[in-house]
Amino acid sequence: MRKLFFILLLVLATTVQAQTGLKKVYDESIDPMTQIDKAVASVQSMKPAKFIICQVGGNWCPWCLRFADFISKDSDIMKVINDNFVYLHVNYNPHAKSGNAAALMKRLNNPQRFGFPVFVVLDDKGNVLHIQDSSFLEEGKSYNKEKVLRFFQSWTPAAVRE
Repeated sequence: MRKLFFILLLVLATTVQAQTGLKKVYDESIDPMTQIDKAVASVQSMKPAKFIICQVGGNWCPWCLRFADFISKDSDIMKVINDNFVYLHVNYNPHAKSGNAAALMKRLNNPQRFGFPVFVVLDDKGNVLHIQDSSFLEEGKSYNKEKVLRFFQSWTPAAVRE
């Protein structure tokens, strides 16, 4: 049954890529726990310290790829992100042989309950500050710029520390 699900997941990922034509943004070759650890270490040395946004999902998720494409094309959103966050595309694969998926979800306070993509805001020490359900940011077959900007602006280090 697991093999069948994995095969279906691969077919879905291929189909998503073919249907959307969007760039894959999740690096499936890296360990997501290590990815997060490195980001935490990097923000601790920044002055002023930034927070981390984990966009959790995968290349199999059309909404994940749409969001990545959406923000990359908007200079206002990208300025808020670049000024305040280290942005990670955290690959979630519940069927990876490493078995780290459960540990990853536990570390991030089980964000998968909201579907994908899901955004987890970490402070400069790696603590979860907020989990954002992406469905509240959607509009039609895309995302709403004002809602996306409000989400990011509400979780900048300056906004949280006020």
